[in-house]
Parts: sequence; structure tokens; C-alpha cells
Amino acid sequence: MTVDPGDRVSPVPHEARPYQGQPAGVVTRLVAGVLDGLVVGIVLLAGYFGVAGLIFLVHPRGFSFPELGVFFSVASVLAVAFVYLTVFWALSGRTYGYLVMGLRVVRGSDRRLGLGGAAARSFLVVLFPIGLFWVPVGRSNRSLQDLVVGTRVIYDWQQRTPEVSASE
Repeated sequence: MTVDPGDRVSPVPHEARPYQGQPAGVVTRLVAGVLDGLVVGIVLLAGYFGVAGLIFLVHPRGFSFPELGVFFSVASVLAVAFVYLTVFWALSGRTYGYLVMGLRVVRGSDRRLGLGGAAARSFLVVLFPIGLFWVPVGRSNRSLQDLVVGTRVIYDWQQRTPEVSASE
């Protein structure tokens, strides 16, 4: 029995097919960002309770939860967010939030960022997140970070990994 290629099940929802490969809008990207913020928060909470558990194991009688200063807390959030975004954008072009929302960050003609591009984009997103609000104003739905790094965020429900650019 032969299967007609048109009969295969597509990972792209029927309603979403016209949007496949199109630039993502600000609302979709905001929702993805909120989901990624939750992931970063969960990682930070797990780290905090892991450290508290180690302190308890070492010194159970005098245990109290560690009090972290504002500087350390902000630095931890920025560092975890930077590493999270860099690793996932370099590996697959999508974070958990991007996966849920059907988004992928690409460079050029659907090429993956690579480590350098992902790190540059992550650095700009973490330090200047308000750059996302350029999406509805600028051309091609690109944020300020996208313009600086040369990336774009597209709707992409495919489970493939884009090709790595030759320059990275």
C-alpha cells in the first residue's frame, strides 16, 4: 500500500497553515516571553531551595532560609535568563515559550542563529526587553533586538532544526 504525500498528517494545524513562516506579532511574542519568564522563575526557585537544602544538610540545628540581597537576586535573574535564552535559541531556535506559541527565531533564510548570534540576541533581550515594543511599529514585525542582530521571529510549527549559517 502506498501513501499519497497529500494524505500525511501535518504538524501544522490547518488554521495555522497560512501563517507558517510569517513574521510573529507582538502579542504572540509577549505570551511566549511570559512563559519563558515562568521557566526562569521555576529554575531560580529550584536553585534557591536546592541551596537551602544543602545548608540544612550541613547545619541542621542553626538552619534558617538564606536571605539574598537585591543585587544578587537581580544578577541571578539576568544570568539565568541569559543562559536559558542563549542555549535554546542556539540549539533549536526556540525556547519553551516559543515552542508553545509556535515560534522560531531565525537568521537570514531560516538559518539557526548559532551560539554567537544567540548570545548577542539574549544579551539584548535581557538588558533591553522593551525593544519588543518596536514590533508593531517597525517593518516586518522585528524588534529592536532583531534589527541589531539580524534575526526575525516567525511562526513555525515544524519540529525540524533550521540549518546553521555558514558564518557560525
